[in-house]
Amino acid sequence: MPLDTSHDLFHFAEGALAYAGRHFHDEHNPLHSHSFVEIAFVLAGHATHRSLSGSQPLTAGDVVLLRPGAWHGYDHCYGLELYNCCFSVELLRRELAWTRQDQLLGYLLWTGPYSANGRGMLMTRLDEGARGECEVHLAALDSLWRHPVASYRGDIVGRLSLIFSCLGRALAQSHETQLGQVGPAHPAVGQAMRLLESRLAYHWTLTELAEDMHLAPGYLVRLFKAATGLPPMAYLARLRAEHAATLLLQSDQPVTCIGQAVGWPDQNYFARRFKAHYGLSATTYRARFAEQAVNLQHRPASVPEHLQAWVPASAADFS
Repeated sequence: MPLDTSHDLFHFAEGALAYAGRHFHDEHNPLHSHSFVEIAFVLAGHATHRSLSGSQPLTAGDVVLLRPGAWHGYDHCYGLELYNCCFSVELLRRELAWTRQDQLLGYLLWTGPYSANGRGMLMTRLDEGARGECEVHLAALDSLWRHPVASYRGDIVGRLSLIFSCLGRALAQSHETQLGQVGPAHPAVGQAMRLLESRLAYHWTLTELAEDMHLAPGYLVRLFKAATGLPPMAYLARLRAEHAATLLLQSDQPVTCIGQAVGWPDQNYFARRFKAHYGLSATTYRARFAEQAVNLQHRPASVPEHLQAWVPASAADFS
């Protein structure tokens, strides 16, 4: 039985990189959230997709990408068959960091979901040919569960890259207007992103960030907006909200401590910024989505017996 990433909250533990698997829904699928990136490919059937952006109909060929922390669910499911592809933020920031510099993939994985209208989510649609191509790569990624990561890291990253390329080409058609407003990233933009991510709790100012990049503040803002559609401080706010959501899902830290950990020590300010990003207060978000948590890792023998039914059948071959 495949891993169901909606009934319990799964985290990518150390050593786990990516997961792909088929899922079938023929009834209501409740609102849920994840602490990793998820891409849902609709293979068959139809449903109504619910998220902070509202309700949208889903049919075969639709694709939904969600950044960590974004919540969603499916209503009115009729034979809904999905291929879910999930991968950790650590993988995105390490092995897949090069995607920031690519115009299409940068928009797919970073800029589009982080935009003001994205709300941590991006939707596109694949034609029949692209859908078949993605299914081949998803099936290959699914089969990699049977092999140790140390020997197949390149295969995992390679298959993900091929999936991203398919989606990027689809985005070039469905999001032509938005992509036309975003150009190739200047190297300083990627450097600034990594710096903000590495010192999330620091009290950043635009002036100090620009000094670290050896650029004038106004020039850094222009570079950042050209590449991401956002000024640096707006990107930082979205990054902090996303990390706060992950901590709410994965830890039992008090909300006040989480605000401090992401660089928003003023609790009133933290509350406003978090709700602006996710539509829920931090307390409500945790109560709704973090009741159960299970680590997704490459050691199925350590999974409690009552949860082993949720682990892919091939997981017994992990090492």
